[in-house]
Amino acid sequence: MLPSLPAILEVRQAVRGWLASHPGPVMVALSGGADSLALTSAVAAEATDVEALVVDHGLQVGSAAVAATAAEHARSLGCARARVLRVSVGSEGGIEAAARRARYDALDAARSGAAVLVAHTLDDQAETVLLGLSRGSGPRSIAGMAPWDSPWGRPLLGVRRSVTRQVCAELGIVPFEDPHNTDPGFTRVRLRHEVLPLLEDVLGGGVAQALARTAAQLREDAAVLDDDAAVLLADARVGDDLDVTVLTDAPPAIRRRTLRGWMSGLGARALSDKQLRLVDDLVGDWRGQGGVAVSGAPAGARLVVARRHGRLAAELEWSLRSSRENP
Repeated sequence: MLPSLPAILEVRQAVRGWLASHPGPVMVALSGGADSLALTSAVAAEATDVEALVVDHGLQVGSAAVAATAAEHARSLGCARARVLRVSVGSEGGIEAAARRARYDALDAARSGAAVLVAHTLDDQAETVLLGLSRGSGPRSIAGMAPWDSPWGRPLLGVRRSVTRQVCAELGIVPFEDPHNTDPGFTRVRLRHEVLPLLEDVLGGGVAQALARTAAQLREDAAVLDDDAAVLLADARVGDDLDVTVLTDAPPAIRRRTLRGWMSGLGARALSDKQLRLVDDLVGDWRGQGGVAVSGAPAGARLVVARRHGRLAAELEWSLRSSRENP
């Protein structure tokens, strides 16, 4: 039984509301830090038969002991089970991105069809919005994280990080302090410790909440535009191609969403705003230009979108060497 103290009650209320809107079995991702310990305590109190999943990245000396301690905390907080998942972290895209991929792959493989709750807070949301603004990739990049993005649930997006730390104090638990979270070599760390505090000081407070509200409003708007784009995609599809005449008069915001969805379905990944706009020019600013190479092709090939005979088509173009290996 958790004590009825202010921070604990706030986190439990957030988790209770999320569970009411998303019925079904849940697991909880636990790192041993304050945010995930607070989440785990509330989920164990509000849900039944909860299993905690602890990922050991093996990136720091003593990581196995940290993971074992986190698992013990989970059991003491009322989780039915706690499992440590050991992963191997590569280097592609930098250590932070590689660790994230390894972590989510391991959680996905272990969840057995259940939703996995992760401990992103309102502060994390604000940092995500600022990172999206820096990329200049449009509303999608600053819409932040959704409370539900199957199979990932985020009940604490309305809870401040200071509250999760207070939960640990109320429970008498000392959370693990990941040294990566204070390493200024990571952009997100500098946002957390330098940029957001400065914005709060200059703008008079409330910046994190305002950024989170902006993200929520953008997600609501994007949901409507995405629905319209899905209808347009169905109307324009001709086999694997798209009929340009159906797309031409559509508003650019909907047309570009349609093109993104079409290319994603063909295997394109990590599309940049520049790539998307160049493909959109094949419809909205057609001057006889050549095809556009987009991200997502297998090694040794390019995925190229071109306009031919009134249709957009995407094709793999292999290098000479690769074409011999992939006849």
